[in-house]
Amino acid sequence: MQSAELLTRPWIVHVAASTSAALCHISTRSFHLLQPALRPSPPSVRSRPLILFSSHITASASSTRNIGSMSISRGVGSSSGTAAAGLGGRFCRQQSPTCSSVSLLEGFQRNLRCQEHMRGRQPLGRFQGLGFTRVQSAGFSRRATNCMVIPLAAALGPTGNHPLAAAGTVKPLLTRKLTSFSFSSSSRSPKDLDSRRDLDSRRDGQQDGQRQGQGQGQGQQGQGGEEGVEVESGIESGLESGLESGLESGLESGNESGTESGSEGGKGRGPGNGNGNGAVLAAGKVVEVELHEEAVQSYVTYAMSVIVGRALPDARDGLKPVHRRILYAMHELGLASSKPFRKSARVVGEVLGRFHPHGDTAVYDALVRMAQDFSLRAPLVHGHGNFGSVDADPAAAMRYTECRLQPLTEKMLLEDIRSDTVDYAPNFDASTNEPTVLPARVPVLLLNGSQGIAVGMATNIPPHNLSELVDALSAFIDNPSISTEDLMLICQGPDFPTGGVILGTSGMEEAYRTGRGSIVVRGRAYVEELGGGGAGSRGNRLGIVITELPYQTNKAALVEKIAELVNSKVVEGVSDIRDESDRSGMRVVVEVKRGATPMAVLASLYKHTQLQTRFNCNLVGLVNGEPKEMTLRDFFQVFLDFRCQVIERRTTFQLRKAEDRDHYVQGLLIGLGSLDRLVDILKAAATPADAAETLKQALGLSPIQADALLSTPLRRLTSLEVSKLEEEHARLKGDIADLQDLLASRKRVLQTVKREAMALKEEFGGPRRTRIEADGSAADLDPSDVIPNGTVLLNLSERGYVKRMAADTFSAQKRGTAGKSGGKLKADDAMARFVVCRTHDTVLFFSDRGVAYTMKGYQIPEGSRTAIGSPISQIVPLQDSERITSMLPVGNFSEEAYLVMMTRGGFIKRTALHAFSDTRKSGLIAIQLGEGDELAWVRRATAGDSLLVGSQSGNIVRFACDDDQLRQSGRTARGVRAMRLREGDTVAALEIVPGVASESKDGGPWVVMATRNGLGKRVPTTLFANQKRGGVGVKGIKLGRRLSKWTPHGGRRCVSNSKDAYETTMREGSIFEVPQRMLVKEPCVRSLFLRRLKGCLRKNHA
Repeated sequence: MQSAELLTRPWIVHVAASTSAALCHISTRSFHLLQPALRPSPPSVRSRPLILFSSHITASASSTRNIGSMSISRGVGSSSGTAAAGLGGRFCRQQSPTCSSVSLLEGFQRNLRCQEHMRGRQPLGRFQGLGFTRVQSAGFSRRATNCMVIPLAAALGPTGNHPLAAAGTVKPLLTRKLTSFSFSSSSRSPKDLDSRRDLDSRRDGQQDGQRQGQGQGQGQQGQGGEEGVEVESGIESGLESGLESGLESGLESGNESGTESGSEGGKGRGPGNGNGNGAVLAAGKVVEVELHEEAVQSYVTYAMSVIVGRALPDARDGLKPVHRRILYAMHELGLASSKPFRKSARVVGEVLGRFHPHGDTAVYDALVRMAQDFSLRAPLVHGHGNFGSVDADPAAAMRYTECRLQPLTEKMLLEDIRSDTVDYAPNFDASTNEPTVLPARVPVLLLNGSQGIAVGMATNIPPHNLSELVDALSAFIDNPSISTEDLMLICQGPDFPTGGVILGTSGMEEAYRTGRGSIVVRGRAYVEELGGGGAGSRGNRLGIVITELPYQTNKAALVEKIAELVNSKVVEGVSDIRDESDRSGMRVVVEVKRGATPMAVLASLYKHTQLQTRFNCNLVGLVNGEPKEMTLRDFFQVFLDFRCQVIERRTTFQLRKAEDRDHYVQGLLIGLGSLDRLVDILKAAATPADAAETLKQALGLSPIQADALLSTPLRRLTSLEVSKLEEEHARLKGDIADLQDLLASRKRVLQTVKREAMALKEEFGGPRRTRIEADGSAADLDPSDVIPNGTVLLNLSERGYVKRMAADTFSAQKRGTAGKSGGKLKADDAMARFVVCRTHDTVLFFSDRGVAYTMKGYQIPEGSRTAIGSPISQIVPLQDSERITSMLPVGNFSEEAYLVMMTRGGFIKRTALHAFSDTRKSGLIAIQLGEGDELAWVRRATAGDSLLVGSQSGNIVRFACDDDQLRQSGRTARGVRAMRLREGDTVAALEIVPGVASESKDGGPWVVMATRNGLGKRVPTTLFANQKRGGVGVKGIKLGRRLSKWTPHGGRRCVSNSKDAYETTMREGSIFEVPQRMLVKEPCVRSLFLRRLKGCLRKNHA
């Protein structure tokens, strides 16, 4: 082969099967044959690609062959095909019986990740400087094949010199006229980088050519060498002629062409028409394709098919194609509302066989939904049988159920279908036609809504009330510039078939104004006193009765979810759940425990279950075959334009029929007016055709009129029939004039739209099912919003029974009285803690293990004055043998407030209150305890307060609650020593002395002390001077033989003035209030009796 020929077509370098792993080093003499070809060449030549491919790769000990500075990964043992990636995304494919490189690029068409490689943007191996690209795809050949494309510009370098040849040798090998080269080199040329830059410039130029060129590359035929030459000859001819012509023409004009391999008989045909999309070499044909463009185009085709043909509804009739086909098929089958039911399987078969080439399940599911009154506001199909339920029960099989059209469907969607009102299109096999839209009389898309997920978009349109839609449409017709706000005064909002309550209007306003918005929907429920009778009657219990659910909420799943939340204690205060729904309607009863607040339980259900949901509006529909996000005005405008077209087409159809009929009647009248002449013509005519022709000439009739006269029976020639024809002619003239006037008057067309919509409203309209509450604040309802913030008493016994009582249960009494019973106690139980708070306060519970728990005041079960209460372990997740030692109500977690904690062992610490504002359900560590110690007291303090710590012996130490005496520490700190105790003495009390001076005239604030024997007194806190923390303190109360030790619970309180009442509890449960002015004031005298005790005293809790 001459060296000049190497530059007139692409270089094809083939590594044959016989080539050994160690390629031959060819002599320098052989290289001289190529020297003339390696001189500088014009750009048109240097832009040709150098194609290298290895088609016969077999198993070998070496998995890589080094060809010069190129590295070819062989993929031995795999079944992957190989692709060649060229400049600008060009690639080729070759297939022949003797070459295993079959289907080289079919894998690429399924793998977009190869796109960047095919564009030459990611050079691989050690040939990076020359723009070499190797791409391997999983594929379709039985052997691994490696195919590479090197632009000739890169191979020659910027000056036309070959960098590979400059460092090594090249030997041309001729194998059946197929040019092959083997390279051997140990280094790269210094001009590689320049070659790369030249490659980039060439790529940019070729890409510009692809965008600008409109030419077409045309291959040529190559003939085999002689008769009987095998297919390889055709391949070679095709490569020499077709590849040269096709690729060169494509590269120069920006429209690459493919090349085809030869066929039997030694003929090889060149490429087909190029269009800038690259070329694919295939056996017997040429397919030109650009991978990324083909992928984009295919995906767009698929997406549009889903968007237009399946998922999105048409804004004109509000139907998706499957629903439209079902309704039209039922209409064609004659399944009118007045006709008997037919099997659903018959309808599904008709739809599948004629209109909808998809699965039967999809068709039947769509049919079932159109029959469900809890899915559509106006069901379009009348179902007979099991069509599912609100519990998500599936419908019966199509062979069991029956269906027919609803009366509303016939009049709303199919009334005008026979009047040429809509366009028809061929079905999937062109065997029949189907309507592209149904002639709806009201905006069905707003009436029943729609939901669908397409490709890259979705729609979610809520249903509305028919009467409101018709009224809004009428208002829009009367005032086309009406605002969205004014339309909302008429069409108030969605009207769901399941009822419920819509909270707030802001979400609806946003959806109607922009096409997107979120609507809060809540089920309808009320509190009811449950009936009962006899012993153990539940008649005094309250229950929450749910009668309506949010749209598309599964009732069975809701009941199951409530039970799950009750078992996990997320929702508290529920004792039983029952589904009492029947044919008369929905009724789900949530029975509330005694003492629980029903409205608080209901608020928890709204918060944690599907009893309150959000309907996210996405008002997307097809307008002129394209998806569009629509506003409320858009819906009415699109429908009104469509409906006017329907009426105009229907009027035109009716006018044409009236004119045809009038023309027919006029012919009869003309003939009957000349009856004698008509008879003579008929007698003289030899054939009916002659008679018709004579009538047309003699009476001036049209062919239609002449045929009408010839076919008229003799009985219609009477004078009575003539008078009837004259009356019909007069009526037809009036109808024609009216129809012509209707077509000429836009106003009359609009009034017709309005009149027909009003007729549907009067016959099928009804009241709203969904109530709208304009106050949107209810959407974020919290239990505290429905519970009065009153004062309550919290009582906790030693055995862990807690209850909440109203504050007015007890009143102030005189000193020395027995008081009222504060609760019924079990054996060996006694009152342990007693606090006053408000129902909205957060109550902090502290256990002996130093763990803090929180709960709202209204969450504590309410009980009567004589009730035992509820176990605290059912409210607070206590561990085994863990008990509550302190209760502290908190109205707000102020940054300035602190909690002072003291253990039984005398350790005390001060921690910020807000550290407990976000306490977990499982509790939060409040203090680190030593072995054998326990948390006993927790009090709330602020800056400037003082602390009073008392011992069992009656000593009291007072020190300031500041950083000098008690620094603030972390939540998990242990604390410091509070008081020095004598042997056998223990800490008995902790109280806070407010830092603000009292304005009372009697020297307050005061500290009230009481013993467990019922004695007590009040002492001004000023008598106890501040000391350093850790001291012994001063005597606060004298204890004789009768008085024992003073009580560590209930009977210690600092009061600010003599008007405050002192509340105390005794261990047997009595509670009373004593005005503290009735108590003695001396600090060290024996106390007066606070109350009269009953029976024997129990042992001290301390």
